Amino acid sequence: MSSDHVVADADADPLAAQLAELGRFLPPVHRRAWARVLKSLEGPGPTTVARLLAAHPGVGLAARADALVSLWRQNAPELSGSALAFALETAASQFDYLRAEQHLDLVVSGPTSRAVPVRSTSSVAVEVIRHARANLLVVSFAAYGVKEIVQELKLAAGRGVRLDLVLETSTSAVNAFEGLGPSARLWHWPDEGRSRTGGGRAALHAKIIAADREVILLGSANLTDRAFADNLEIGLVLHNRALVGRVVDHFTALMDPARGPLKPLGCE
Repeated sequence: MSSDHVVADADADPLAAQLAELGRFLPPVHRRAWARVLKSLEGPGPTTVARLLAAHPGVGLAARADALVSLWRQNAPELSGSALAFALETAASQFDYLRAEQHLDLVVSGPTSRAVPVRSTSSVAVEVIRHARANLLVVSFAAYGVKEIVQELKLAAGRGVRLDLVLETSTSAVNAFEGLGPSARLWHWPDEGRSRTGGGRAALHAKIIAADREVILLGSANLTDRAFADNLEIGLVLHNRALVGRVVDHFTALMDPARGPLKPLGCE
């Protein structure tokens, strides 16, 4: 059974349902950090939420930490933190096992539901960047903030990954990545190469992160803090060498020095 067939049971215990959702939502580094905190607790206390969030900061975690602790306090205050940590780790392991059998995951930002399992845009973006060992392609219409993403890109460059960032210049997206310096190749679509219809010009509107021709995140979310945490955004993370390779080949052709419309920033 693949994880796209796993849905929440309407009659399930609310705390168990929340743990199952966290098993799907939290990336491994946050799972381990939260489990360490929970194992140190006898029960839900007034500082539990703050301790979970401080264990490993990330976007969009506050509401989930608050929901977990509230349900723990309301439904099973007698459970030890160690028991809760074990339940969280079990839920995460089960989801990882199911996800390994499939090649496609649903990714969202903003409001979620219990109707289907989803993963957060921010955590998947980090995961895809960390997957890269040789090449990383990032395309976005807008970029602002996303310090965690910039830091992950720096770390990728440090381990020898070649970074290609294709950005829309009209939104000043390039400013978000100034800290990368020469470790990243920045590309744009010059005005003279864009078609114009009805008084407007074509826009560079794609949003993707592709690692090593193996995995790609694509969807509606720009590389902004709001798009990663608050906006209602939706996307897919795809593990498929053939299809991801075709996307990368498409952009590689667009970057062709002789015929491609994309040009290195500052080099046209």
